[in-house]
Amino acid sequence: MVIRLSHLSVGYSLSLPVVSDISVELMSGQLTCLTGENGIGKSTFLKTLTGFLPKLDGSLLLDGRDVGTFSRRELARQVSIVLTQKPDVQNLTVEEVIGLGRSPYTGFFGRLRAGDRRVVSDAIDAVGVETLRHRMIQTLSDGERQKVMMAKALAQQTPVILLDEPTALLDFPSKVETFRLLQRMAHDRDKLILLSTHDLELAVRFADCLLEMKDHALHCVSAAEVKASMQAVLGG
Repeated sequence: MVIRLSHLSVGYSLSLPVVSDISVELMSGQLTCLTGENGIGKSTFLKTLTGFLPKLDGSLLLDGRDVGTFSRRELARQVSIVLTQKPDVQNLTVEEVIGLGRSPYTGFFGRLRAGDRRVVSDAIDAVGVETLRHRMIQTLSDGERQKVMMAKALAQQTPVILLDEPTALLDFPSKVETFRLLQRMAHDRDKLILLSTHDLELAVRFADCLLEMKDHALHCVSAAEVKASMQAVLGG
């Protein structure tokens, strides 16, 4: 899978785009980290990649196909997203929540077949939440819940997984574990994984590709440039 962006503009108004003239290429098998200040447009960019928000201008291609030509079901089989906020579900077990990731494949009634259950079990094993399998989702810690939502995205079997600040609510050991898990998912399962983050030190340590959003633009940056940004923040 390749996401190719050419002169892409995103936002809510063509006359005032949040970010414009984005030309980057994102590849399978890589963990890509998106950095930038709060309110600069990272979430808007991710929503555009998922098709939730239409692009304003330019080109957004998933494996050579314009994202706007996908149906909702087709896109749900290509791109999954993990958000920071708590999932709006109650009284479901961890296994049932992860099973919701199979909805693009299960039809109207959402019944899981044997093959779906195998995919769910594989996602549970891959993310390491077997001991949580029968727990109710509302009883989990922030770190546990985040791992469950990543397992749900994995069960969705999309080549692309997007995450909006997945480590924002976690303590440092859980942040490290999350980055390590996402790196392994990208490398071992050939996923295109893109996450937004303020954890610059961990981004430098684990990412294969670094993107910085700044001054209404998006650019590939080096680890050295990210470290310089860290030092500027710490020094300022």
